[in-house]
Amino acid sequence: MQGMMLGDSGVSVSDICLGTMTFGNQTSAENAHRQMDRALDAGITFLDTAEMYPVNPVRRETIGRTEEIVGDWIAARGVRDRVQIATKISGPGDMVRREGYSGRILRQTLDQSLARLKTDVIDLYQLHWPLRDSYAFRQNWNFDPSRQDKARTLDHMADVLEAVADAHKAGKIRAFGLSNESAWGTARWIDVAERIGAPRVVAIQNEYSALYRQFDTDLAELAVNENVTLLAYSTLAGGLLTGKYLRGAEPAGSRAAVDRANGGQGNIGGRRTRRAEEAVAAWHKLMADLRLDPVHAAIAFTRQRPFPVIPIIGATDTPQLDHILAGLSLRLTDEALSWISQFHREYPWPF
Repeated sequence: MQGMMLGDSGVSVSDICLGTMTFGNQTSAENAHRQMDRALDAGITFLDTAEMYPVNPVRRETIGRTEEIVGDWIAARGVRDRVQIATKISGPGDMVRREGYSGRILRQTLDQSLARLKTDVIDLYQLHWPLRDSYAFRQNWNFDPSRQDKARTLDHMADVLEAVADAHKAGKIRAFGLSNESAWGTARWIDVAERIGAPRVVAIQNEYSALYRQFDTDLAELAVNENVTLLAYSTLAGGLLTGKYLRGAEPAGSRAAVDRANGGQGNIGGRRTRRAEEAVAAWHKLMADLRLDPVHAAIAFTRQRPFPVIPIIGATDTPQLDHILAGLSLRLTDEALSWISQFHREYPWPF
C-alpha cells in the first residue's frame, strides 16, 4: 500500500481507506475488530467513521457507537501511532441535531468524538453534509439553490472555520475536510479559510463509482487546482456493482434486505432503479469480456482517475473484505479504461 498526502496538510495516509459505517449494526464489534486487523495487515492505515454511525438504519440510541468500536480497537491493539482517523460531524437532520453544526456545536461534538475514539487528536475532521440545500443523496433530481442566502452561508462558514482553527491550534485536529459538497461550496470554504487564516480544505468525501461520476467535471477541476483529495465513498455503488442484486435478488443480511426489514424500501438510498439494473448487467458482461473481476475492476477504476482520490472500501463481513483486499494490486490497462469510458457513455447516470 502506498502513502498519500491529504492536500498540503502534512497528514500522510494510505491510498485506500477502510469505511466503518456498518460497525455496530450490520457488523458486530467482534467482526469489526477482525476487519480492522485485516486491513492494517494489508497496509491500510486510514479509517473513516462519523458521529452518526452506524447506519442502515440510523438510530438515536446507536449514534456514536461506531466511533466507540474504532476507539476500543485502537486502544486494545495499541496502534494509534500506526493509523489515521477521519470522522465527521453531522449536518442538519432528525436523528442527530436539527440545527446541524455551528462553531459552538463543533467544539462540543469534536470533544465527544475524541472521547469515543479514545484519542487526543483526529487526523481529518469533516463536515458530513452542508447546512444549505445540497444535491447529495439523490436530491439532485429536485435540487433548487434559489432559496440559498449567500451572505448567511459565508457567515456560517466563517463561524465554523474559527472553531476549526481553534481546534487545530489546540492539537485536537490535524486537517479539515468536507463531505457531500459541491464545487461552489468547496471553493467558498477555501476562500473563507484563506481570508481568516483557518485550516484549508484538504479533502472532500463524496460519492463516486463507475455508476456515479458526478465528480468528474467541476469538482475534478477544483480538486486538481486546489489540491483537494476526493475520498470516494460507495465505490461499489452501495453493493450494486458486486452483482448481488441482479435479477431482483436480495441476499439475506444485505444492505437492501436489512433496510427493508427495518421498514425501508430496500432501494439502497435510491440507487436501485431499473436503469441501474441494466447498467450493472452491462458492467458484469464487460468485465467478463475483459476477464476482470467486477469488484476489483470497480475499485481499480476509481484509483486511476485523473485527480487525487482515495477509495473508501467497506464490507459487512470479513469474507467480503478479503475479496476486496485480494484485488488491490490490479491496475487497469488503457484498453480496459477505454471500454469503461464507452460504458459510461451508454449508462451515464443510472440512479
